[in-house]
Amino acid sequence: MLTSLISAFTFPQAAVAFGSAFLAGAINSVAGGGTLLSFPTLIWLGLNSVTANATSTVAIWPGTVGSAWGYRREARDVAPKLWLLIVPSLAGGLAGAWLLKMTPAGVFDRLVPFLILFATLLFMAQEPLQRALRTGEGAKDQSRAWFASGMLFQLAVGLYGGYFGAGIGILMLAALGVMGLTDIHEMNSLKVVLGGSVNGIAAAYFIWSQMVYWPYVVVMAVAAILGGFFGAGAARKLGRTAVRRIVIAIGFGMAVSLFVKR
Repeated sequence: MLTSLISAFTFPQAAVAFGSAFLAGAINSVAGGGTLLSFPTLIWLGLNSVTANATSTVAIWPGTVGSAWGYRREARDVAPKLWLLIVPSLAGGLAGAWLLKMTPAGVFDRLVPFLILFATLLFMAQEPLQRALRTGEGAKDQSRAWFASGMLFQLAVGLYGGYFGAGIGILMLAALGVMGLTDIHEMNSLKVVLGGSVNGIAAAYFIWSQMVYWPYVVVMAVAAILGGFFGAGAARKLGRTAVRRIVIAIGFGMAVSLFVKR
């Protein structure tokens, strides 16, 4: 097993994959958006875009478990009916993963720069959105119509998340704000679980469909966990604002470079 992993890529390739996943894990623990680093890195390492996306999803997902555990106290305050949002999350994530499998690599290659640009713009909107949701009154009347709309919106978010993934946290915060939640910590706890459900079911489908490149998954999963545990300290010393600016710069840089590469 170890021999086959070592022979699957060169040491510099393994180092780059490990480094990108380590940083992604650290960034996710502070600001989110680590996929904007891990996914394009795999493309530059030679994987086609579909395999890179599937591999990145599977490799980075273990970090979600740690985040969910970190928000366990806030999760206790979530209204029981809101956990029903896990259902459209799973359904949408599975449908999005299937759609990715059905998309020819050449077509997805052309979509990737636009998806990365879209995800980067969403990431830029995260701070203003969180401020608005924190200070706004929200929708106090959580009627059945509002809840049904939230379920449908979460289904769409799951579909997007299973297909690509980056930026789903911002979309979910918007939906939860419309549904009447105002406590940003409670919203984040629910967002982590719902996002983990989307990516978890997508990762399971990618594994079942043999869409991932396992040598990179093994290296990057370990790195992402270590990055979330150890790298978060360094990221916090830089500060949330600095980390966000780095992620945005990377996102725009990757999008531009892939547009040029086309």
